Amino acid sequence: MNQLTLLIGVFAYLSLLAVGGGMAVFPELKLLTVDVHHWLTFPQLIHLYSVGQLSPGPNMMMVTAIGQRVAGPLGALVVVIAFFLPSGLMTFGVGRLWVRLEGWPWRDAIQRGLAPVSIGLVIAGTITIAKGALTGWKAAVIATVVFIFFLRSRINPALLILGGAIAGLAAFAAG
Repeated sequence: MNQLTLLIGVFAYLSLLAVGGGMAVFPELKLLTVDVHHWLTFPQLIHLYSVGQLSPGPNMMMVTAIGQRVAGPLGALVVVIAFFLPSGLMTFGVGRLWVRLEGWPWRDAIQRGLAPVSIGLVIAGTITIAKGALTGWKAAVIATVVFIFFLRSRINPALLILGGAIAGLAAFAAG
């Protein structure tokens, strides 16, 4: 099977799992791109994901870089279409149906039931990325401090990321 066909299959599948955003698909993204197809190493995937988080626009545009790496510009285009088109069409269809089912008694139950699913997927993604990013005690301490500040203050998360980066530079430059 050629790489373009594999890219379409992987990213169309991931598109349909993206309930809760990019972090929700991260465990499966890691499994397929790192463990199964070996398109990236785990540190490379973490770096791409991190850059996607910092970039303007949809954070999952980082999948474009995976397509580019695997199959050049055509791979990048194929991945963007495969990742965004299925979920976009599904969202459009479900949105139209959702409006028509406004008085349906099960609608509220479905909506309440999907919230814990989304939260669980995001937590699974967070744990997966932490396993690859927290490679030593220094990184774990920095992550813990940033997390505590995040929970206990109203500091802009971008400033926390910047502070964590500065702390990381200082900690890891020292040896």
